[in-house]
Amino acid sequence: MSGHSKWSTIKRKKEKTDSQRAKIFTKIGREIAVAVRAGGPDPESNSKLKDVIAKAKANNVPNDNIERIIKKASGEGSAENYEEIIYEGYGPSGIAVIVEALTDNRNRTAADLRHYFDKYGGNMGQSGSVMFMFERQGIIIIDKENVDEDKLMEDALEAGALDFLSEDEYFDIRTAPNSVGAVRESLEALGYKPLSAEAEYVPSTYVKLEKEEDIKNMGKMLEMFEENDDVQNVWHNWENESDYE
Repeated sequence: MSGHSKWSTIKRKKEKTDSQRAKIFTKIGREIAVAVRAGGPDPESNSKLKDVIAKAKANNVPNDNIERIIKKASGEGSAENYEEIIYEGYGPSGIAVIVEALTDNRNRTAADLRHYFDKYGGNMGQSGSVMFMFERQGIIIIDKENVDEDKLMEDALEAGALDFLSEDEYFDIRTAPNSVGAVRESLEALGYKPLSAEAEYVPSTYVKLEKEEDIKNMGKMLEMFEENDDVQNVWHNWENESDYE
């Protein structure tokens, strides 16, 4: 196992439907707004904003949308004020789950997430309850098509990558969490086009669900998280997620 299944899940969802596009735009828009308020509207002096803009473009967010969000977030008296909160908990049969949220109402978000955990056979835990099972890593995903593996590995390691993994359809490049943007930029300058480049929580071990009911409940729980506008990312150590369709 590579220790990373998130991209496979994203790819499957992208292929399944485009109806989620508006929701993706909304979530990335929040990330852009938070980055602007934290470090200003200029991506050249705000590395976090530069990374989020790259993520937006990778998800086909139109440039007009990006510019409008930046302008709005940097304007005076902007009412929206989101804070980043990490929630931790367990799914069925002890699947460890980390949920990253951007919210303007932490009470609403906490209540919603607790409800999803409870409804599908899990429970929301305290801060630190599952975090020790994950490691923060930068992950850059590049499609294998028309890419020379040896050359990419050499370029990635030279750019500062820590590890290089080859999956069925893509290359998985690992970096220090704070270096993912710099490594991505170096690879882009060489002509590579990353499908995604983000700091993620990677589980140290995985748990395989055997019971059909657990598989169904875990899948439903993840769907509820992803449907929630406050939720930006979900990480877990469910090994056989592909068994849920």
